[in-house]
Amino acid sequence: MPASSTSARAERPEAVRVALLGHGNVGAAVAELLTTRTEEIAARAGVQFELAGIAVRDLRRRREAPGAADPALYTDDAKGLVERTDVDVVVELIGGLDPARTLVEAALRAGKPVVTANKMLLAQAGVELSEVASANGVDLLYEAAVGGAIPVIRPLRESLAGERVLRVMGIVNGTTNYILTRMTDDGMDYAEALAEAQELGLAERDPSSDVSGADAAAKAAILAGLAFGSDVLGTTVAREGITGIRSLDVEHAARLGYVIKLLAIAELVDDGPDVSVRVHPAMVPADHPLASVRGAFNAVFVEGESAGELMLYGRGAGGAPTASAVLGDLIDAARNLRAGAHAPAPRRHQAAVRPVDDLRSAFYISLDVVDRPGVLASVATAFGTHGVSIRAMEQDGLGTAARLVFLTHSAREGDVRATLDALAAIDTVVRVGSVLRVIGADDGAPMRVAGGHARRR
Repeated sequence: MPASSTSARAERPEAVRVALLGHGNVGAAVAELLTTRTEEIAARAGVQFELAGIAVRDLRRRREAPGAADPALYTDDAKGLVERTDVDVVVELIGGLDPARTLVEAALRAGKPVVTANKMLLAQAGVELSEVASANGVDLLYEAAVGGAIPVIRPLRESLAGERVLRVMGIVNGTTNYILTRMTDDGMDYAEALAEAQELGLAERDPSSDVSGADAAAKAAILAGLAFGSDVLGTTVAREGITGIRSLDVEHAARLGYVIKLLAIAELVDDGPDVSVRVHPAMVPADHPLASVRGAFNAVFVEGESAGELMLYGRGAGGAPTASAVLGDLIDAARNLRAGAHAPAPRRHQAAVRPVDDLRSAFYISLDVVDRPGVLASVATAFGTHGVSIRAMEQDGLGTAARLVFLTHSAREGDVRATLDALAAIDTVVRVGSVLRVIGADDGAPMRVAGGHARRR
């Protein structure tokens, strides 16, 4: 045998055998990478991967992806696959809490690193599972859980480990961003934009997790834990979705110089240690970097005390982008396993989550009212009674009715809610419409209007 051939074989790394749990869009893309790019990965990363098995729910389902070439890889016994002694690393892409939590915990207790993209699992049980991983000296890695291919988790966990992070704010759900982009750019209403997103495969048949803000809330809880070491459950994150956004609100926002985005926000309150974690639609200034994030793309904006402002941007969803993040974690896990090490555990401390009613923000509020004398005075009285100062107002005539749009100065959210209750009780107020927080509104900033009529108070 030629010496060069002997040398190449001697340098070939020992295979790391991977158990893949789940074969949906992301799982199929991961299987494809592991079966078609094995040699390239080995050459670039020094890690040779081999698929030990793929756990699926239904063995009868026909699979034609490249990763489905060998039927012997497939099993409907996920527990048995995790427990196999020839499995080195487990990749969990099932989603949901059960049986994912049981399977991940079993793998970690067996000394097997786990790579997951399961945001719901991490938001609900991430702290406990991280402790199990640390106690057993293995990795629990989850870069793909937030932002798809965008490297968000690793920078917060490692690159910014010495930085005092003040705020993490981002667009972390591609479905809602696509819908709002179509409403902004093309004048679509919500239902039309959602239907198009479903047709393109950007929204599920049941889109409730996305449009209600639940998906983004789970990601916000994960980001809060990394940024501030705060143990925040995804179910406790204050959230509002986009189902109430009307094309009229998008038009008004544009006239005022803003773009509506669904934001996930985790930030220190009053310089800490309390934190606020929330998800809601907001009016973002048109010149803010997040305003230019369009379609199904995601972006995370990080503000640090010393580092200043950073923005991470890229494809936030889809099988291939998410699989890319999974593969990066898988390489890290394999390297650490061979070195007998594991990634640093996130720092944790107890911090109170500030109630939403105690937070302050500027607000956009729209009202439909009967157009007759004295209406504006009664509406203004409701604002003043609860200490909410009006920064500017716009009025549109609607025949015998009128639409009033208010932009407030910064106000306590609890006072704004009390104002809304008072407004709803006025007999000349036909409807309290949309209520949106305004990001970056400065009390001293001029009112920006590209059309319509704006009045100051």
